[in-house]
Amino acid sequence: MSTSRSLLRLSATVLSLFALASAPLRAADDLTVKVTGGQVAGALTEDGRVEKFLGIPYAAPPVGDLRWKAPQPVVAWEGVKPARDFGNHCMQASAFSDMLFRDPGESEDCLTLNVWAPVKANKLPVMVWIYGGGYQGGSASEGRQDGEALAHRGVIVVSMNYRLGIWGFLVHPELTAESPHRASGNYGLMDQSAALAWVKQNIEAFGGDPGNVTLFGESAGSFSVSTQMASPLSKGLFHKAIGESGGALYASGPQAKTRKEREAIDSAYMLKAFGTTKISELRKLTSEQLKTAIMSKETPGRFGPDVDGYFLPDSVASIYKAGKQAHVPLIAGWNADEGGTKARDMPFEFRAKAEKEFPDKADQFVLLYPSGREVLSRRAANDYAGDKFIAYSTWRWLEAQVKTGGQPVYRYHFELPAPGDKYHKADSGAFHSDEINYVFGTLEHRPEAVWGPEHFVLSEKMGEYWTNFAKTGDPNGPGLPRWPVYGPEDWTVLHLNAIVVAQPDDLRARYLFLDSYWGK
Repeated sequence: MSTSRSLLRLSATVLSLFALASAPLRAADDLTVKVTGGQVAGALTEDGRVEKFLGIPYAAPPVGDLRWKAPQPVVAWEGVKPARDFGNHCMQASAFSDMLFRDPGESEDCLTLNVWAPVKANKLPVMVWIYGGGYQGGSASEGRQDGEALAHRGVIVVSMNYRLGIWGFLVHPELTAESPHRASGNYGLMDQSAALAWVKQNIEAFGGDPGNVTLFGESAGSFSVSTQMASPLSKGLFHKAIGESGGALYASGPQAKTRKEREAIDSAYMLKAFGTTKISELRKLTSEQLKTAIMSKETPGRFGPDVDGYFLPDSVASIYKAGKQAHVPLIAGWNADEGGTKARDMPFEFRAKAEKEFPDKADQFVLLYPSGREVLSRRAANDYAGDKFIAYSTWRWLEAQVKTGGQPVYRYHFELPAPGDKYHKADSGAFHSDEINYVFGTLEHRPEAVWGPEHFVLSEKMGEYWTNFAKTGDPNGPGLPRWPVYGPEDWTVLHLNAIVVAQPDDLRARYLFLDSYWGK
């Protein structure tokens, strides 16, 4: 079978699982909508301007024999299902102090999504959000990611829960053998793709345009966006992309491991943690038994995507290099202090680190991280930590899309810190995830921060940039500083600070240097 026919078949498989017998229709009651599986009843937000539908199932509960299987079709329900409260967040073994959930709790029965739509929406652009958390934690119920304020800007916002950690990414030879595609792992990424397929089939019922969908996310959500762009299963399910801090093109990163490599690694872990590698036995374990083992000091476990041969027929980097990724407009960037406090003890080790990691060019490396008159300062160490953690991988994604993506690319750098916030450290500025509240217009969900007028102004501008892009593929609009396309003719970065300004990239030499090592 030809490659093109194979890709079409894969995409059709995802869509067919979630297709309706007929197009979804809004019922006579404006807050009751017919979707795949039955009818759901939403609610108005307090200001009466947005309809919200929370906790809508988009796939069958992945429990029992469906644990570690691709998402299956929604189980139909009788009558009208209330959709006024968030569904459970997915099982997870990591706790992030800045994640404050508004749902009933964790469960393996967690494949639900949420929709925020302006009242009387008609053919509006759709923005589908993927939360971060290192593929180990997170929930679509977080207040800072609430879609109401963004919906005020004339878009429909969708967010979904997807499987995490061992529940979403276990790779195992028995799972490969039982799969019709001879693949295992990446269940969490397939959940995201299934949610996108649900949007394609159902969003018209909420007043959305299935032909104008923007996929956006932060951290692991941003890694996911870059990965969904590479997967044949998500081909045609979205038309624009935004990545906030993260890209899956780091050649030596965990996502580059093959299914065979991960089968051996994960099987060894299961034997050590549970004394068995039989999937039939592992499926009998409770969620809590899995969680206890992963969180224990004796058998800590961390699971993420693999090159499985199905969802990812090749590494993400290779797919982009061949130009086989989605050719869609892209916004991507990162924050000024992604390294945060990771580099707290690094200043005086910086030179030693340079000599270890870049032995033949240590002098050149150190000069690429200047900070005042002392190149071994905390600033330099923080910058390097941020590059290694997240910035370089995002840069590499941008560069790859510029080379082979065939669509406009826009790059930003978020720089405005929020003093007083409990997550803001004295020696860090705009930290990892800092920009989320600005994009969603939810600064009020961080009451500890000492907000000034400049923070609300920047949030307003970022909301406009993001939604302009969702509407037209171009973030620019009236009253906004011009954001040039990023590319060989103009390597320009939009600096998101108290004063928003576009300037030529003055750190290009640094990332080209890193790429000469890390990109191999």
